[in-house]
Amino acid sequence: MSDSQRFPVAAHTLAYLAHKGAYAPAQAAPSAVLAASIPTNPVVVRRVTALLAKAGLIATRPGASGGSWLLRQPEAISLDEVLKAVNGCAHLGSPPAGAKGCPVSDGDARQGLARGLVGGGQGLGHLARDMFA
Repeated sequence: MSDSQRFPVAAHTLAYLAHKGAYAPAQAAPSAVLAASIPTNPVVVRRVTALLAKAGLIATRPGASGGSWLLRQPEAISLDEVLKAVNGCAHLGSPPAGAKGCPVSDGDARQGLARGLVGGGQGLGHLARDMFA
């Protein structure tokens, strides 16, 4: 899976779990349900949830009755933590090859985006509210 896919899948997964109130094993969301909401393959979701679990952001339970649930309130999870959990995003803040004269790639917008995400800007709670409002 490419690094450009991990972060959006991770952010969506966490926002979905927050929206559904999945804070305990009884409320766990199966990878097939998470995958259908993105949409992507359940294998992609399981790879990302393994990284999120390793970072202590979620817990997972394998099997037919398994799934994922949050270990912390969404307001206590920064997007910076999510980015680090999925091993970063190599292209964040870097202009694509051949992007000359683009105000986003060349200027303050790119730097602001990088600072906003990597600098621990907005938290997951804000993202969940925006995505599912």
